[in-house]
Amino acid sequence: MTHGLIPKQIRKIIEAALIEDIGTGDITTTAIVSRDKMGQAKAVAKDDFIVAGIDIFRDVFIFLDESIQVKYLIGDGQKANKGNTIAEVSGNLFYILQAERVALNIFQRMCGVATLTSKYVEAVKGSKAKIMDTRKTLPGLRLLDKMAVVIGSGFNHRMGLYDGVLIKDNHIDVAGGITAAVNAQKTHLKKAIKIEVETKNLQEVQEALDCGVDIIMLDNMPIAAMKEVVSFIAGRALVEASGNVSLQNVAAIAATGVDFISVGELTHSARAADISLKIST
Repeated sequence: MTHGLIPKQIRKIIEAALIEDIGTGDITTTAIVSRDKMGQAKAVAKDDFIVAGIDIFRDVFIFLDESIQVKYLIGDGQKANKGNTIAEVSGNLFYILQAERVALNIFQRMCGVATLTSKYVEAVKGSKAKIMDTRKTLPGLRLLDKMAVVIGSGFNHRMGLYDGVLIKDNHIDVAGGITAAVNAQKTHLKKAIKIEVETKNLQEVQEALDCGVDIIMLDNMPIAAMKEVVSFIAGRALVEASGNVSLQNVAAIAATGVDFISVGELTHSARAADISLKIST
């Protein structure tokens, strides 16, 4: 195995996935395929989608054998139509066959996330609202999920609990209120990080504004109430809409004037794209 060409975080993801799949050894490929058998394979789109993660697709193969070559025919962010060849893989078939499933699993998921994200972005086109992801990602694959969102023209909210402040309802309940939670956060912060607070009604929005927070999240608010609150905030803080967002209502949410719309569906419910890898010797 060769590792030097692959970024460290991605290498860990690939390694874990290959260990899970290959385990103590691919007993089928070992019995049937000579270790020096060379050949080619094509990654073919079986439906229409946005390509995302082509580099990761390649990295899975070169993790096992860096001499494997992957030629891109359609790049990240571009549309693949059913029947299109996305990439050509050439090299040692012993390793290509062992990497096939992991490479496709990751690639298909990333394409699915990017495709769904692009649909949301298109739906709010013409508004100022930015479509953002959440932490509702597949455990262990957050980095790749969030990469796919960006490829689909969306934005990352925060990578995890370590790089952004979001005071949610449970934090507020434990602290004894928004003011107490925000004050505790401000005391604890050692560097300039924007503070965001989740709110459910106008009273909580007012308290958050009084605390001088940077971003106010409107959690599961009806669209009419959201529009009223955005007008009330009047630019004193950035506004994020969250909860019960769908392709059917996202345009109406964007029309309220919010700055951000966070969509859990982008990563917790995206349908994987359909891609096949066909070997030719």
